[in-house]
Amino acid sequence: MILRVANPIYDSVFKYLVEDLRIAKILISALLKKEVLEVEVRKHEYTNGTRDNISMFRIDFGAKVRESDGSQHLVLIELQKTWLETETLRFRQYLGAQYANPDNIGKEESHEFGIPMVTVYLLGHKVGDIKEPIIYAVHKAYDYYGNEVTEGIPDPFVESLVHDSIIVQIPRLHGRVNNRLEKVLSVFDQTHKDKGNRQMLNIDEDNYEDDTDMMYILRRLLAAASDAKLRQDMNVEDEYFTAIENRDTAIMNRDKKIAEQDQYIAEQSNQIAEHLKTLKSTIQGLANRGMSLDDIAVVMGKSVEEIKSIIG
Repeated sequence: MILRVANPIYDSVFKYLVEDLRIAKILISALLKKEVLEVEVRKHEYTNGTRDNISMFRIDFGAKVRESDGSQHLVLIELQKTWLETETLRFRQYLGAQYANPDNIGKEESHEFGIPMVTVYLLGHKVGDIKEPIIYAVHKAYDYYGNEVTEGIPDPFVESLVHDSIIVQIPRLHGRVNNRLEKVLSVFDQTHKDKGNRQMLNIDEDNYEDDTDMMYILRRLLAAASDAKLRQDMNVEDEYFTAIENRDTAIMNRDKKIAEQDQYIAEQSNQIAEHLKTLKSTIQGLANRGMSLDDIAVVMGKSVEEIKSIIG
């Protein structure tokens, strides 16, 4: 059966989705490819920064994960989502603030260390020519000769200074469901967008009937679709992005007109320069015949002052 659910590309719907800690746990577990035991929302959650050319939704989680060897530890998840192409500097600025946050410092016996951090970017746009929808940028340690160092790694000091990143290009999903993460992210796939209303996705629940976690996510999105406040919030987002698109279109048209004018002026300048070059050549030729400036002016139908101006 086809379900008409709210589109989680909208910040308001995404917030509603991940504020359910069970869903946050499902998403983070799929992203990390690890067992997540507990999830908590960190301070300053649901930060939505809007500027003239950007809307960036940010939410921070603390996730307790269990490694394959049975060990457990806390990981910070800095999740950032944006609709529009974004300056990487803004991501870096936010990340820098998180590194400086004393709440993200752990303690171990007699010293402090930064809690390991993973940054997740859910992008509503493509990144260059990278075709893969999901990219893991994972750091490693190497010696002087380029050999990977594994003994003693991971180490709290090293983990405090570097972090891994996961980049999701939502437009690259295109119905791909080859693994657990792509299955979870399939609810973001914009190929399911309703033709008459981009606030809604049409999703076939039969594809998830054997997966209780995914059915839980669909039910949450189904509830969001019938929530009057969320629908209003989506309308506000549409108005905001429509204004952005209109502004960008106006700027693009203005820049195009200016470029055309600049090209016309350049062409006119070249024509004038060529004309002056021809006049100078003609004057020089007449002067070489022994003609005076007065005679040249008469022949060319100009005043003596104009002839002097041409020859400089």
